[in-house]
Amino acid sequence: MPHQPEPLVIGHRGASALRPEHTLPSYETAIALGADYIEPDLVSTSDHVLVARHENEISGTTDVAAHPEFAARRTTKTIDGVAVTGWFTEDFTLAELRTLRATERIPDLRPGNAAFDGLAPIPTFDEVVELAVRHGVGVYPETKHPSYFDSIGLSLEEPLLDVLGRHGWRDRHDPVFIQSFEAANLRELRGKTRLPLIQLVGGSGAAYDRMVTPAGLEEIATYADGIGVATSRVVPTGPGGRLLAPTTLVRDAHRVGLDVHVWTVRDENAQLPADFRRGDPAGPAYARATGDVMGWLTMLCDLGVDGVFADNPGTARAVLAGRSRRIAAS
Repeated sequence: MPHQPEPLVIGHRGASALRPEHTLPSYETAIALGADYIEPDLVSTSDHVLVARHENEISGTTDVAAHPEFAARRTTKTIDGVAVTGWFTEDFTLAELRTLRATERIPDLRPGNAAFDGLAPIPTFDEVVELAVRHGVGVYPETKHPSYFDSIGLSLEEPLLDVLGRHGWRDRHDPVFIQSFEAANLRELRGKTRLPLIQLVGGSGAAYDRMVTPAGLEEIATYADGIGVATSRVVPTGPGGRLLAPTTLVRDAHRVGLDVHVWTVRDENAQLPADFRRGDPAGPAYARATGDVMGWLTMLCDLGVDGVFADNPGTARAVLAGRSRRIAAS
């Protein structure tokens, strides 16, 4: 697909640095700060409605544990080979989920977000798309654990495409990217839609290592339009979290027609490469203090990436505005 004149700003779970993730206030904040796309991770309810949660296990992102009426639904399941204990969206109807409220997932790192705990319900995918259409931005949904949801009779693909289609988004040039870590999921979607698809690539693992080879990228190009990669795939880190020389991944992907979107740029020192951390490491607030995130973003953009997932879309937008001014002045 044609590469963007400048990188896209993708609001990661909305503006999750500033509001509890995957809530309408988080998406609204991302839009206000200049995001081109907002990103909902999608899971299903028991009555087959797609909702925005990072995982189908919701004890860390809602107040479900404080609801005695749902205490008996706490259980252990195996999700993609991993045993997980908690409460799961697929065990609730949408009406039941609507009685819960969102909470901050990492309050120790983002204590300010905890002030918004209990205020927002879990949004449906339809509500997220409606918000995006109303404000003229795109959506970048991720199907979470699609094989697992297939196995319990709650396939994600059909309701995903149905919601997008009801809002008029069906074609290659509509403002949608559909992402997944599962190649089989994307291959299935390729047979059902012309919307752009993104193969997610983790930062480690043999299967992902193969995906970023020239042969692997050529294979991805047969069913997807781009790759969404951990930043370490573009600029690896070495001892002490220090950056090493950039890889050739961006150039290799562009050579076979794939866009490259990187995840995830976060403001806090704890989430940045050591080269861009600022302040006294012995200080009590060092981990959550803002580092030189603008420097990190500038480096990634200068390496030619086509999109950046940012927890604070306003920072990413400011970097791009600064780059545009420098280019215009040169």
